[in-house]
Amino acid sequence: MVAYNGLVRLRMNGQESWSQIDVQLQRRNDLIPNLVETVKGYGKYEAGTLEKVTSLRQQVASVSSDDHQAKMAAADQLSGALNSLYAVAENYPDLKANEEYSRLMEELSNTENKISYSRQLYNSTVSTLNARIQSFPSNIVAKIHHFTPMEFLQVPESVKEAPKVSFD
Repeated sequence: MVAYNGLVRLRMNGQESWSQIDVQLQRRNDLIPNLVETVKGYGKYEAGTLEKVTSLRQQVASVSSDDHQAKMAAADQLSGALNSLYAVAENYPDLKANEEYSRLMEELSNTENKISYSRQLYNSTVSTLNARIQSFPSNIVAKIHHFTPMEFLQVPESVKEAPKVSFD
């Protein structure tokens, strides 16, 4: 009974952790239209960058929350596009001085940190659950009650690459 309840609790914790990731992804998606409009209002930015951010935002919203890997892959692509947008904005001091832009950037940064923390919590919970499913005696209970391992959220290869720094 104790083993079963422990497995149930871990599975629920994993689901709750994923829910927190999903909430933060939605929060980020809600902030992006305001950021795009603020940036658009400041002149001749690369239309392609804004279109890419908008398109990827819609892609993240359209992926089912039940497909964790696909949802995170789309979210990681959006993060890359947002980084491009931030880089473009660096070339415009007036934009960086804009209060609305600064507020949105701070909120997005906080949201990105929450997404990162929630991913860590999710993977930690998955690790504990998967270890219990494979360890005696809870593996017997897990098999009887059809507990299956949960998938870790993978870090995309683009994030693993070391940044290239040049001091030319």
